Amino acid sequence: MTDGRVSPGFARTVLQQCVHARLQVKPAEGESIPEWVEIERGMVIYICFFKGATEDIIPKMVSTLLQVKLCEADSGKLVSVLDLPGSILIVPQATLGGKTKGRGMQYHGNIGKEEGLQLYASFVSQCEKELGSSSKCTEAGVVVKHGTYGSRQVLKLDTNGPYTHLIEF
Repeated sequence: MTDGRVSPGFARTVLQQCVHARLQVKPAEGESIPEWVEIERGMVIYICFFKGATEDIIPKMVSTLLQVKLCEADSGKLVSVLDLPGSILIVPQATLGGKTKGRGMQYHGNIGKEEGLQLYASFVSQCEKELGSSSKCTEAGVVVKHGTYGSRQVLKLDTNGPYTHLIEF
């Protein structure tokens, strides 16, 4: 008998189509100005890993997320971010692993910080490799940008529709 709770898989992602996205990866400190990464048209990928996740899941995640047809082309047809071609902004988002308890949130199912950082780095690297191996993407000059794992960041996002999708692995 179960308690009715659904256990998460190994990772949760949210995809958001965008026309422009800007992520602050380092806040202003003292006299330094804040550091930002930004992309033009493409997709923002929010990602959270759960306990039990391993490197084995990364290739499937990258393949699925970069090939799923969720980006709107000029024709109105939905295409993959690789076929658009579009840039990718990857945002580590531990809060995707939250569960309510009373009026608060708990994150006990999330992977440990060190393992999460390693999986996040591997995910970013494989997305860069996949985009770099596409001649269409290379010719268009699209890029992969990413946030800083384990840090609070500020996101500015312009979208041409709330095409937001949750995909679990």
